[in-house]
Amino acid sequence: MQLGQYPAPRHAVAHVSDPHLLADRLQYGVIDTETGLLRSLERLGRLDPPPAAIVFTGDLADRAEPAAYARLRDLVEPVAARMGAEVVWVMGNHDERAPYARELFGEDADDATTQDRVHEVDGLRIISLDTSVPGYHHGELTDEQLAWLREVLATPAPHGTLLALHHPPIPVPMLRAAEIIELLDQDRLAQALAGSDVRGIIGGHFHFSTYSTFAGIPVSVASATCYTSDPAPLDRFVSGVDGHQAVTMMHLYDDRVVHTIVPLAEEPEVSGFPADVAAAVEAMSPEERRELVSRKDSPLNTGQLHVDAVTDPAG
Repeated sequence: MQLGQYPAPRHAVAHVSDPHLLADRLQYGVIDTETGLLRSLERLGRLDPPPAAIVFTGDLADRAEPAAYARLRDLVEPVAARMGAEVVWVMGNHDERAPYARELFGEDADDATTQDRVHEVDGLRIISLDTSVPGYHHGELTDEQLAWLREVLATPAPHGTLLALHHPPIPVPMLRAAEIIELLDQDRLAQALAGSDVRGIIGGHFHFSTYSTFAGIPVSVASATCYTSDPAPLDRFVSGVDGHQAVTMMHLYDDRVVHTIVPLAEEPEVSGFPADVAAAVEAMSPEERRELVSRKDSPLNTGQLHVDAVTDPAG
């Protein structure tokens, strides 16, 4: 039910990045990457409405192990099916094309076979663009990929396009080491996107949440579910930490996209109301809601009205 000025979003999309799943070991000897992925899925499973798509922007398997990709599917696909969400996989610099294609799509591929795909989700087009370079951590796009991208974008989608890639085409002033492994020749991508219906670009790679624009298009980078990069470390060029993991929820309206960071850690609640308050608030008129919730000296805001009285006004 609409409580404010805006209608419900047309699409809800979950943006998850850098799970770095491993088959049989801890990452750096301390990070249980499976736990981070499971926490992200559990958090997304609480949402109402659920996401229509879950986009994983790369570095799916830390060492590109076939068993890690198989485990990824085992963990993600049943949860996505319960949500009714389409899963969108994206290649990252830690992924390798042959096991990625075989384990996730049942296809044969070699190092030269780029993993670019198009998904349609209720009129929203999501393009998975492979920016990986075999044997390296930086990103590139070939002439053939850019020609393919132009061809796909030549026909607008009913509700526009999201471009999902691993290497975000933005500056990284808070992690300058990442400049060395950024997406090269970004101007060529900008030319391919000019005049297109791309509404947003989403990526990962940096292991922290950040935002910018590229060729006039909003860019959203999701944090990692494994470990994160500390953007303000003390006397360190790079500092990976076991904390601040998060995913990003995207809500797409006809004229805008709203991004919300969803932390994975469970923290103690210090204030709040139970879920059944929502039904009581929805049953009120707009004027009653404003007086109860917005007015500073209302019984609710001064503590004179208990939650059970809100949920059962007759009481």
